[in-house]
Parts: sequence; C-alpha cells; structure tokens
Amino acid sequence: MSFIISDELVQASGLSESELLQELVLLLFQREKITLGSASRFLGMTQLEFQALLAKKNLCVHYDVDELYEDVKNLQELGLL
Repeated sequence: MSFIISDELVQASGLSESELLQELVLLLFQREKITLGSASRFLGMTQLEFQALLAKKNLCVHYDVDELYEDVKNLQELGLL
C-alpha cells in the first residue's frame, strides 16, 4: 500500500518531503507502533544512525528486558559474549 500526502499538507507543514517522512516515522516509533529496525529501514538508515537521530531529538529508545535477553542470546550465539 502506498500513502500519498498532498502537496498542500507538505507545504503547510513547512517541512520537506523527507523531513515529513522522518517526523511520521519518529511519531510511530515513539508510540511503539513500529520497531527500531523498521523505523531505521523506512528512513534508509542503519539502526545506529536511527539511534543517533533519536538522541539528537532527545527521544528514548524503547528497550525492555526481553529485548536485552534476546540481544545477550544473539551475542552468545555469535561468540561475542
């Protein structure tokens, strides 16, 4: 599905198309509607670049205990921990 935003809305926002997309993705991420991986992919960034964007905007990364355990498991499987 494609999502079309009218030129009028883009102009009214005072943002470029890419800035408006970034704001939409950040909002969805903040509301926990999309994951960090999805958000970074939608913006064509690595996850580290997206995390840097979050830090620049003073936004928090959503990271819970289950994700920590999953990361530890993945690191162990890769022999990095």
